[in-house]
Amino acid sequence: MRIAVFGANGPTGRHLTDQALAAGHEVVAVTRRPGSLPARPGLTVAVADATDPADVDAAVSGTDAVLSALGARFSKETITTYSAGAKAITGAMARHGITRLLAISSSIADPKWRPTGAHFFNHVLDPLVNRRLGRTLHEDMRRMESVVRETPLDWTLVRPSGLFEHPAVTDYHTAETSADGVFTARADLAASMLRELEEQRYVRTAMGVVTTDVKPNIAKLIWNEGVKKK
Repeated sequence: MRIAVFGANGPTGRHLTDQALAAGHEVVAVTRRPGSLPARPGLTVAVADATDPADVDAAVSGTDAVLSALGARFSKETITTYSAGAKAITGAMARHGITRLLAISSSIADPKWRPTGAHFFNHVLDPLVNRRLGRTLHEDMRRMESVVRETPLDWTLVRPSGLFEHPAVTDYHTAETSADGVFTARADLAASMLRELEEQRYVRTAMGVVTTDVKPNIAKLIWNEGVKKK
């Protein structure tokens, strides 16, 4: 399968690209910064702004599916990366007759999501980090979800919990709407998306993904994901 990966040199996009190539897929890595992506068999690099309809149109041409790993940093300012990217991507897919889309969102997009037994997270970290520091980011994720839901595409909104780095795929759990857990390793998130691409269990719905086997250092996670500039 020939797959377009948006945000391919971002933290999750790198996992997606590596795992997809290892599985034998052809990958069109869509990025604004191509220099960090080494040449490999099966890999094509498309330099594009994911919010520019003309750039996106050229990038998805000839692909069978689109995986969006677009991301943004926490900011007090209004964020539009997710929703503008979704409009450009879904429009280009419709023009090219490409129907399968998997787009990363967040468990925060589910208003009923509250991990079982996670008192500190639910009452301290979630209100402070997600609902306050990450407010504008998650607002745009919700706008992105609305854009995707309104299309006739075979979409899956992929909702991880708190993202962290782990070098290899571990045990993870998926569930419709959102999954009961606090953390998701990026390697597991990528693996779940590629599995869903094959199995199609969550077409036109949201798929929650949580890691069940390992946990991150919380202080390091907050610094790396929400504070440190990259």
